[in-house]
Amino acid sequence: MQKIREKLASRLRGARKIAILGVGSDLRGDDAAGLIVGECLARSLKTRKTKVFFGDTAPENLTGEISKFKPSHLIIVDSADFELKPGSIMVFDPEDIAGISFSTHRLPLKLIADYLYGIIKCKTVIIGLQPKGLKFDSEVSASLKDSIRILVAELREALKLVLK
Repeated sequence: MQKIREKLASRLRGARKIAILGVGSDLRGDDAAGLIVGECLARSLKTRKTKVFFGDTAPENLTGEISKFKPSHLIIVDSADFELKPGSIMVFDPEDIAGISFSTHRLPLKLIADYLYGIIKCKTVIIGLQPKGLKFDSEVSASLKDSIRILVAELREALKLVLK
């Protein structure tokens, strides 16, 4: 998992303020991954240089709040089907996500990233977690719970490295 920390630290290099946007639906099993990661980070990040936002299934509704925070970098966390083993974690730049199916929200994440870049020039990193199942009213799978725990730890360490 060291690669995740290194990728994040590299993409977040030079960050002054970082917004973290958790996306997904807590009604659809593994689709809640982005929200759970956000909840874990919100409890543990006690700095004015980071802020967690919860986009649920309409992250585009938070673009105004994110803009007011004026982050230099934005991290979006969401379930994504990139046809790997359930629980796999991938780090993407917005340009790299064509053809990847991201969760249950309405607007593509690239559109949101492009919009925010146009307004506040923030760089965006997208983190996808491969879901096992997205059935309505189901629990988060064990494989995704493990990946969420690992990702939260890696994000904390990467944030410590870049926000010294």
